[in-house]
Amino acid sequence: MKNNIWIIFLIVSFMWVMHTFSKNFMVDPTLQNFLAKKDEVLTNESLWILMIRLHIIFAIISLITGPLGVIKKLRMKSIQFHRWNGRVYALSILLNFIPGIYVSFFATGGWLSTIGFLVLNTLWFGTTILGYINIRRKNVIKHSSWMSRSFFLAFANMIIYIIVAISHNALQFSYGTSYTIAVWLCWVISLCIAETMIRKKVFI
Repeated sequence: MKNNIWIIFLIVSFMWVMHTFSKNFMVDPTLQNFLAKKDEVLTNESLWILMIRLHIIFAIISLITGPLGVIKKLRMKSIQFHRWNGRVYALSILLNFIPGIYVSFFATGGWLSTIGFLVLNTLWFGTTILGYINIRRKNVIKHSSWMSRSFFLAFANMIIYIIVAISHNALQFSYGTSYTIAVWLCWVISLCIAETMIRKKVFI
């Protein structure tokens, strides 16, 4: 069962990385489709584009390194690789904090979406820091638990995409309302899945 879970995580991560990269750097490199869905005109579009690109790049790095960090067999096979992979993963999230905070203030859906994104960014940053602190203290169990939470928060954007597709296209909610709902549910769902995996000791 656990082997199947690893395969699922790897496939989902790979597919979402390919989707995110192709969508934002090949299909719509100027991000015009993204901009068209904004509620209001950005005061500094060039800065927003820079920040969102950094945000996407760091998120892609975390989605590549994240699955490699939680796979127990890979960790046991090469602890040195696990450490360096973990450093890259943690660094990608720490460097993503400022771009993530910046773009949060221009989120579709207004201030409710902004608050939801600020909570998400804080949780992602905080769980990663706690994971790092606990491994420095040699507490492997707590380290694994906190990094598992961090790992699942990396899928927040994918969950937003799915919820918006359902609520906007299927349920006919307005795009702004759908997006706001998705922003709040994404980190709640991510953490619920993480807690389930932690209780089942999937990553330990």
